[in-house]
Amino acid sequence: MMARIGVVTFPGSLDDRDAARAITVAGGEPVPLWHKDRSLAGVDAVVLPGGFSYGDYLRCGAIARFAPVMEMIIDGAQGGLPVLGICNGFQILCETHLLPGALTRNDSLHFVCRDQRLRIDSTSTPWTSDYALGQEIVVPLKNGEGGYVADERTLDELEAEGRVVARYLEVNPNGSRRDIAGISNAAGNVVGLMPHPEHAVEPLTGPSTDGLAFFTSILTRLARA
Repeated sequence: MMARIGVVTFPGSLDDRDAARAITVAGGEPVPLWHKDRSLAGVDAVVLPGGFSYGDYLRCGAIARFAPVMEMIIDGAQGGLPVLGICNGFQILCETHLLPGALTRNDSLHFVCRDQRLRIDSTSTPWTSDYALGQEIVVPLKNGEGGYVADERTLDELEAEGRVVARYLEVNPNGSRRDIAGISNAAGNVVGLMPHPEHAVEPLTGPSTDGLAFFTSILTRLARA
């Protein structure tokens, strides 16, 4: 049976269809979820896509985290449901405390849009297991509040526990601490990533197809479950 991956749309989401397309290209079935839904429709995993979230004028993700669908996602994630948050989705995961730290205004104070080189530093999550450890990839990045910050103890814990999933190479585009581009929770099922792998799954539209493995990874993991 084909794995069903939910993709949540909030008011202002603009990458939900790209995420759904990436899931289809990887071989899964995307299931659209609305932010007011009170059911996850039995999906096997969830993607929180990027975009300008509802309530960004307060703090990115601070209001979106209270959407009804997030109650189910928080409960599911705490029970082991795989969840991937991309860009604004990463911000929402931090606001829900499913991931530690926060995303702040870029240190340049400018919106950044570029093709970004990354290194995969963890392949133990269900979203990165199809990569090789240390593999370098190129995917698009676009954000105004993408600087990852946390206190030194949290950063040390992330490093010591192998929870830094991806790290910026060559250029740190937003001032993220320790060049961190993505992290996971302690269990590994929840991953937040600031760059956009869903925009790099087909050669016609992306700078590479390097992002596809984020989506094939979860399908591989679910097939083995």
